[in-house]
Amino acid sequence: MKSVLVVDDEISILTLLTFNLEKNGYQVTKAHDGQTALNIALNQPFDFILLDLMLPEMDGIEITKKLRQEKIETPILILTAKDEQVDKIIGLEVGADDYITKPFSPREVLARMKAISRRVKPAQPLQENKLVEEQIITSQNITIYPASYQVLVDESEIELTPKEFELLLYFMKRKNRVIDRDTLLQTIWQYDFPGQTRIVDVHISHLREKIEADPKNPKKLVTVRGFGYKFQE
Repeated sequence: MKSVLVVDDEISILTLLTFNLEKNGYQVTKAHDGQTALNIALNQPFDFILLDLMLPEMDGIEITKKLRQEKIETPILILTAKDEQVDKIIGLEVGADDYITKPFSPREVLARMKAISRRVKPAQPLQENKLVEEQIITSQNITIYPASYQVLVDESEIELTPKEFELLLYFMKRKNRVIDRDTLLQTIWQYDFPGQTRIVDVHISHLREKIEADPKNPKKLVTVRGFGYKFQE
């Protein structure tokens, strides 16, 4: 049974989500404030976290940031009543996987969770003579095993977030092709924020920290000024 941490200070929303999640086979743990939620998430593994943006004691963005800093990569769906795009973008920048705006239907929440789960698959350990056929992608000192969600740099495995993995795979399948920010937003995040590019730039920066010898002077994932980025063969 999959486990879900649901965090919201509105009892009606907690009750609604708990009922529908349990009805669909999830085991639910509830929290009413940010500090309690963080303590639970740091000490107990979950398959999913539903996290309200505005919470007493600690907000959803700060919780997400602290969990990612602790290398906890549990998928996070932010619940927000705010209409401002900047809050949603900041939530995604610090490591959330998706957001949904209140009021929402439980069916939509479940659909979003299933969609994220399809994108976020746990990596399987490398095996010699693996039976699973997959298209191994190699360039410079990087090797990607798409079927097992693994990335090697100089033959050593590195840890990437789901979005970092998607970005790297997308670029390496399109070597030497310049890709603009809007295309990345629509393809990787399925969002369209006209004029908003920080989420792309932040993830590119984080990815460079993991694959480049000198992230400040990248030789692989390079910036093409005025156009976007490209993975340089």
